[in-house]
Amino acid sequence: MTAPIIVSVPGKALRKAVGEIDGVEFVQWDMEGPPPVAEIDIAVQPYMGGTAKLVNLEGASVRLVQSQSIGYDGVDDALPQGKVFANASTVHETSTAELTLALILAAQRGIPDFVRSAGEGRWAPTRYESLADRTVLLLGHGGVGKAIEERLIPFETNIVRVASRARTDERGPIHGLDELPALLPEADIVVVGVPLTESTTGLVDEQFLAALHDDALVVNIARGAVADTDAILRHAQSGRLRFALDVTEPEPLPDGHPLFALPNVLISPHVGGASTAMMPRMARLLRTQIERMQQGDEPVNVVLRT
Repeated sequence: MTAPIIVSVPGKALRKAVGEIDGVEFVQWDMEGPPPVAEIDIAVQPYMGGTAKLVNLEGASVRLVQSQSIGYDGVDDALPQGKVFANASTVHETSTAELTLALILAAQRGIPDFVRSAGEGRWAPTRYESLADRTVLLLGHGGVGKAIEERLIPFETNIVRVASRARTDERGPIHGLDELPALLPEADIVVVGVPLTESTTGLVDEQFLAALHDDALVVNIARGAVADTDAILRHAQSGRLRFALDVTEPEPLPDGHPLFALPNVLISPHVGGASTAMMPRMARLLRTQIERMQQGDEPVNVVLRT
């Protein structure tokens, strides 16, 4: 008889979503302390705050470490040697793109102001910025960037795409990061969706923000450390720029932080992927990894081998 595949999951929700699979034995492990069994075929990392727990894989026999996030910044420092790490590409792109459009539309059409006025019992009609006919600079053209682009097209926007290197696809040019100084002054909206790396840490700094025209909107759905919080605060407090931030540095943003009080800053608490779409899609990805392991195939989404 073939030995079952052992899969560790950090919580009951994912276990329930995956359901029963022939030849698979599930164990619960949130990566706190040593593993519950000697050998694990697939160990699913906790969704938030799980990077530091990867050190508990030291000495453990694990064939695949499966993340529940797309980003994997810091993993190479925490993951012990001899491990294979896969991210959760295909799980969060759609929900993150939805939130991005929601933030853009809310900021452009004055939804926070309407909510504040309604809370005061006031009828306050005002003409706000459109999304139609605006130039949107997409900074980052991975899975999330592409999902955002697909959703922006029906809004009749002018989309300028920027990635780590210049290239061309069926929709035309994708500019390189080195072209940003010439592109930023023409952008009405900048969506920051780059991975956090050495080269992108602090990318959205004073020089970056100063290059934007007055009243431009900056949307960060990447990682907080991609942007300089002090520079954001200066440009927001002056009223020169507007911001919609799903991520911040530090995170969580401390209670009472001055960014919370500014009417030209819209903050969501890092919930890009936190929707009802997550668990079914994560379960689908995990089932794919299990099936591939059962068939002797390589796993998908492998981004790191230590």
